[in-house]
Amino acid sequence: MSSAELQAVYIMRLRHVKLFIRARSRLIANIIQPFFFLAFLGMGLRPMSLPGLPSGLGYLYFLTPGMIAMSVIFSSMFAGLSVIWDRQFGFLREVLVASVSRLSIVIGRTLGGSTVALIQGIIILAAGVILGARINISGIIPALIFMLLIAFFAVGLGLSIAVKLKDPDAFPLLMNLLMMPSIFLSTAFFPLESVSDWLRTIMYLNPLTYLVDGFRGSLTGFSSIPLAADLSIALGLCASTTALGAYMFSRSEA
Repeated sequence: MSSAELQAVYIMRLRHVKLFIRARSRLIANIIQPFFFLAFLGMGLRPMSLPGLPSGLGYLYFLTPGMIAMSVIFSSMFAGLSVIWDRQFGFLREVLVASVSRLSIVIGRTLGGSTVALIQGIIILAAGVILGARINISGIIPALIFMLLIAFFAVGLGLSIAVKLKDPDAFPLLMNLLMMPSIFLSTAFFPLESVSDWLRTIMYLNPLTYLVDGFRGSLTGFSSIPLAADLSIALGLCASTTALGAYMFSRSEA
């Protein structure tokens, strides 16, 4: 990349982070929901042993990575909402006429959304540890990598959808309709081994399954799919959504 492209990436990322710092209510809202899941669902079902869970692995221990992933996914997806508001206020037009590639714009926005999501994910992780969840210390770095991949995938997908929408109110509704079923079918709430064969097939077709499973495997040492397969698919998903976002931006109009 040229210096102008790198500067565009930096500015897009910095702008998104600043918007996040100023919108503290959004941070609180994105943290409260997964925290309540951990506090009530995780603690309430803590003594329960689900089919497929290894001996000694409590439900809170299993649920914590899923709730972190959910927080990261929702925070990242809603980064696409900024595209709609930028179109409303004319900022998107200025960005699109700039002498930089659309890919650098997408990468900058993706890095900004991923940075915000990573911060929120770490906060939820700390909350889970406080509530009693155990984590694999040696897997912290791989877990952070998977968390970043989850954020990249979700931001890229959110941007790809948002660039075609003009109604800010439609985006959250569409994201909830798309993401809530995907999260429930991604092993965030229950292990892959505990479901029927037909549901397991659907879960294998769900991209989020590999992202959540890889994150859990890194953080807890328990995964239903080999981590190498999770990582390979996660990298492919991130590359695909980033390329899709750049393509959609190249065909968009302010």
